Amino acid sequence: MSQLAPALDLARINTELGRDAQALVRWAVGLNQPTIVTTNFRPFEAVILHLVAQAQPGVPVVWMDNGYNTEATYQFADAVTKQLNLNLKIYLPRRSRAHREAVEGATPALDDPRHAAFTEEVKLEPFARALRETAPKVWFTALRATDTAVRAQMDPVSINPDGLIKVAPLLHWSSKDLYEYCEQHGLPNNFDYVDPTKGEDNRECGLHIAH
Repeated sequence: MSQLAPALDLARINTELGRDAQALVRWAVGLNQPTIVTTNFRPFEAVILHLVAQAQPGVPVVWMDNGYNTEATYQFADAVTKQLNLNLKIYLPRRSRAHREAVEGATPALDDPRHAAFTEEVKLEPFARALRETAPKVWFTALRATDTAVRAQMDPVSINPDGLIKVAPLLHWSSKDLYEYCEQHGLPNNFDYVDPTKGEDNRECGLHIAH
């Protein structure tokens, strides 16, 4: 996907900038490549959105709205989008929640064989569609090392097999760091958040394994 990716000295970039979120964002924006930032409007998502929007106003903000979000999450999404003047791009599953539940019933449990297909339908397929339509070379994500065992092994900057440069400026931030950033910049927050594809806080949803 990118002729730029092979030329990057990832070891040097991660060593020099990996724990300086603002500097890492400026570096990535300075690549002058098509860029997106993904969000799910979970707690502290305003931090990545503020960091990236300050450095690159108008950057496409991709949200895979699975249709199962809480009222507070939808309200938070509207509030932070308005406050930061985000260029929000919403990607919905091919079927509505009402359609899916009418045919297949409630959300399948984590140990249900149908759960993988559910995750594919409400999260992975919409994200694949978003990647096709936005065609980014750089992807900002708010993932953190404390989220899951998989993420604990990641570097702040990595290159996916398809050449997409994935940048995680907040990888080494604590919840305290995120809270203080929100307070400092007057950013809204949301703690009433549920991800039906994960079920448990420390479980991968598949997005960062597939991409």
